[in-house]
Amino acid sequence: MNEPDTFANLQQLEYIPYLDTTGNISADLQEKIGVYAIFNREQVLNFVGYSRDIYLSLKQHLARQPQACYWLKIQVIERPNRTILESIKQAWLRESQSVISNEKLWTEPIDVKLAMTETEKEIYQNADELGKIKLLKQVSRRVENDILSTLEKRGVQMEIRFNPKLKEQGLLDLK
Repeated sequence: MNEPDTFANLQQLEYIPYLDTTGNISADLQEKIGVYAIFNREQVLNFVGYSRDIYLSLKQHLARQPQACYWLKIQVIERPNRTILESIKQAWLRESQSVISNEKLWTEPIDVKLAMTETEKEIYQNADELGKIKLLKQVSRRVENDILSTLEKRGVQMEIRFNPKLKEQGLLDLK
């Protein structure tokens, strides 16, 4: 670990597999504070974030963007300090000369309305409030099953549970 006011350049850090050999995110990251960079299969930078619990954040990102989470680079710090975390994040983005597109796909609950078929959209438009809720739950379950199937194919072994209350709103987020 580095001194509090120094941090590694992104390029200096080693790539860490997103999932370990058992199909889990490393438990060593639970309750760790720091900045992390997420890379796809070809080690192209997709996202840079920071968290008070890197493990939980990585789990959320994996559920939201399973096809883009293959490699990590991580800088852990001892105490939460948003200024330090943000400055590391910005330094890494400058260093990599990357522009993170669609950041909301990484940071906000999955909006299942975007996955509705044309028929479902039409039914939704013409439904009463209860009908809309039922349809959103149905679409949420379909999208959830697709995500869980993708994660299973990736060999993910940890439990992934979505918040059931958000499904009525057409949102998927981990519980």
